[in-house]
Amino acid sequence: LNEYSIIITVVAALSHPGICSLRSPQVLLVFAKEDSQSDAFWWACDRAGFRCNIARTPESAVECFLDKHHEIIVIDGRHSRYFEPETVCRLIRATKPSENTVILAVVPQKPPDQDEPSVLPLLCAGFSRRFVENSSVSACYNELIQIEHGEVRCQFKLRACHAIFTALEQCQEAVEITSEDHVIQYVNPAFERMMGYHKGELIGKELTELPKSDRNRADLLDTINTCIKKGKEWQGIYYARKKSGESMQQHVKITPVTGQGGKIRHFVAIKRPHIDNNNQVNQTMCNSLHHRDRRKDSIDARSLSSRGSDAPSLQNRRYSSVARIHSMTIEAPITKVINIINAAQESSPVTVAEALDRVLEILRTTELYSPQLASKEDDPHTNDLVGGLMSDGLRRLSGNEYVFCKNMSQSQLAIPITLNDVPPSIAEMLNDEECWEFNILELEAATHKRPLTYLGLKIFTSFGVCDFLNCSEATLRSWLQLMEASYHSSNSYHNSTHAADVLHATAYFLRKERVKNNLDQLDEVAALIAATVHDVDHPGRTNSFLCNAGSELAILYNDTAVLESHHAALAFQLTVRDSKSNIFKNIDRNQFRTLRQAIIDMVLATEMTRHFEHVSKFVNSINKPMASVNSDCEGQANNRNSPENRLLIKRMLIKCADVANPCRPLELCIEWAGRISEEYFAQTDEEKRQGLPVVMPVFDRNTCSVPKSQISFIDYFITDMFDAWDAFASLPGLVEHLSENYKYWKRLDEMKCKSLRPPPPS
Repeated sequence: LNEYSIIITVVAALSHPGICSLRSPQVLLVFAKEDSQSDAFWWACDRAGFRCNIARTPESAVECFLDKHHEIIVIDGRHSRYFEPETVCRLIRATKPSENTVILAVVPQKPPDQDEPSVLPLLCAGFSRRFVENSSVSACYNELIQIEHGEVRCQFKLRACHAIFTALEQCQEAVEITSEDHVIQYVNPAFERMMGYHKGELIGKELTELPKSDRNRADLLDTINTCIKKGKEWQGIYYARKKSGESMQQHVKITPVTGQGGKIRHFVAIKRPHIDNNNQVNQTMCNSLHHRDRRKDSIDARSLSSRGSDAPSLQNRRYSSVARIHSMTIEAPITKVINIINAAQESSPVTVAEALDRVLEILRTTELYSPQLASKEDDPHTNDLVGGLMSDGLRRLSGNEYVFCKNMSQSQLAIPITLNDVPPSIAEMLNDEECWEFNILELEAATHKRPLTYLGLKIFTSFGVCDFLNCSEATLRSWLQLMEASYHSSNSYHNSTHAADVLHATAYFLRKERVKNNLDQLDEVAALIAATVHDVDHPGRTNSFLCNAGSELAILYNDTAVLESHHAALAFQLTVRDSKSNIFKNIDRNQFRTLRQAIIDMVLATEMTRHFEHVSKFVNSINKPMASVNSDCEGQANNRNSPENRLLIKRMLIKCADVANPCRPLELCIEWAGRISEEYFAQTDEEKRQGLPVVMPVFDRNTCSVPKSQISFIDYFITDMFDAWDAFASLPGLVEHLSENYKYWKRLDEMKCKSLRPPPPS
């Protein structure tokens, strides 16, 4: 990791007051007995969309917390005969993950004539705040929402900052951070190694206290100070004195960081040794970068050519990288920030990678995506829907994820690990992937929202995809990582977990005997690839929304299969752009064209406007001939193996895989129903805000009955399609799950319950 000066852009972004978490908090309720207070918090969590667990004992509370890492814990402090709340709090605070957790004490109401007790004992025990007993769901909801908007969001920012400093610790360039008064506040290990000091000798000292080299020209320090105090970045050659007394010539870049009140609060210096035999490169740097205003751009692509190297053999590769960067049409600093953070993730521990995922989510919600904006943006919510398109230099939020993938060069993708290097806990989960009851949500949690890469490696390997495509496992993993990075993790439903779920269903169907007998290996490979990419770069809004909003994607695709066309096109654009992740690079042209057409056809088949057409063709061409008593068996098989009918089978396969949630085990079905409902609620909110036609009025978060919506979806779209698919592929387990889930939604509807789960018994 060589260009860490632009991490300052990230640090500045993290300090922005508008940045907040996009992930709903998890809540742990610690109540020995169920009562009106615990019920109120449970329903408050349900209303807020927070995930909730309940523990009855201190031991189970700690065990559950260590498993889930909840952001909020509510401990019942009203009845000490069951457990001491202070003891439970201390037990949780003794664990490492609790440093980022808000712990709330529920205390009993006091009679009006009694003094208000001090909150200090609770704070000393580790509680963050207290809540006076109140069984009103609204009161509990308000308390949780205030915590989420306050302490929880602050903790998310702190976690992201921890990730940045972890990256700084691993950086090969020396980093020094000083206060506005030039007091040293941080140096990284590379700085210690280069200068010979230990950080304990430097932290808290003013720069003027350190020995200076007499080899700098007399006015250089004044020139630097004048420049950076105006908020401008300075870069050039500077002689520093090491602890040993030796003078050392360095490339130095000093960036002012604006903080609270719009004032400069810190200076960040990035330093690396100057190497004499790179005079030509150094001259390029000196000529191209002096006194640049940091507000215009936090890094110039030309500056990358000035990097020195401890390994001269890398110089040609560096020149090659510079040439690629010069050829880019997109010079937004945020694009480079995302590339560097993504590269850092590949060599980071899971906890750091998770935090860096959070950093990326933060960056994708800020104005950093429009560094060259010349005019006022359109409505930002509409911009979110445009995938990978740009107009007049305007960068769209969803489009920048495409920009990021588009510009990811070979050197920015770390060498992938092999399937054998998958963590044991995840490998154990993947042992069950051939079962329909496989829990994709557990894999989502275990992989920190990166299930597609891990599941994809397992499934693609089991189907011999690498052998068929004549590509390495490293290329396959790079491709899977690239595709997963192009899904929006901020979407509640259309994210990489949904893609992994559809891939799992696709593989399950491909293993069924009759499906296997009617498709060849090219069909199987096409189906697996189509499932992986079928919703890539999905903005979390429907085609109707994009058309009504007049989005650029809708205009580009003439209001016809807008998203599906975008998913297929973008998947191929990303794949063939970089040899390192191009899984098609070793197959011949004719085979590629056949495979490409099959993939595109399957992705386009997921578009719902032709749903009944696809199902009807399948029933008439596949099901009815099979059911004919007088049909010749061999003739039937030949008929099904015709190219036309294989096409119908593949379309039906991916359509069923795409909407198989109602056929999953009940708990998975409920979770997916909640996720898609939230995405539709968000779209309805958006349509109302923008004054657009509300295409699904039933999905109003204030009035919607989720059970009714699920019943309607199953009645109109799922039952007939899965009856036809079951008649062909023989899937009695799925049909049974579908029946049980339908009964569950019916029971809730008969109870007049509008939520995902029934209310607790009174």
